[in-house]
Amino acid sequence: MKRLALLGASGHGKVIADTAECCGWQEIEFFDDAWPDRRSNGCWPVVGDTTALLANVGRFDGVLVAIGNNHIRQAKLLELQAAGAHIVSLIHPSATFSRYASLGVGSVVFAGAVINADTQIGQGAILNTGCSVDHDCILGNAVHISPGARLAGGVQMGDLSWVGIGASVRQLVLIGSSVIVGAGAAVVADISDGLTVVGVPARSLR
Repeated sequence: MKRLALLGASGHGKVIADTAECCGWQEIEFFDDAWPDRRSNGCWPVVGDTTALLANVGRFDGVLVAIGNNHIRQAKLLELQAAGAHIVSLIHPSATFSRYASLGVGSVVFAGAVINADTQIGQGAILNTGCSVDHDCILGNAVHISPGARLAGGVQMGDLSWVGIGASVRQLVLIGSSVIVGAGAAVVADISDGLTVVGVPARSLR
């Protein structure tokens, strides 16, 4: 029986658990720092907190961090790797993931996502429902491409950046690290590290 531990009992975690079941994982347990007050996440049990998971990583065939916040997700992923956890990735069966693309450990690709040839994706990334990342994109660690977002070919995106729901990014644009692209924005020019951009065309919030 394949056993999977998920750290973070959230709505995002439910989608990961559902994806994991579609990928053949048979037993899924959540860990969350709200335990013992929180003992379930939908139909899946919450059985302990981060400390408990770190002490029991060897019990599981795979471990994933199910936390939407990019910075927290990266920190927890590094903590679990240091503890010797077997970090896995998930690609939903209905996603289209090119055999010529690469996906870092601890990443998830949800239903309906399309990832095209020669795209490189770092560790701990979220490629959310129905998003598309075209050819030759390079995405850093702990990024999040939200549902319905679109990245054209050759986009580069630094660590910890987030593209909001329904946003679009023009081809060959460079997005720095820790950038936030607002929902529905249209990014047509490069974005420096740490900026939040919104609108059509996307402009920095000051």
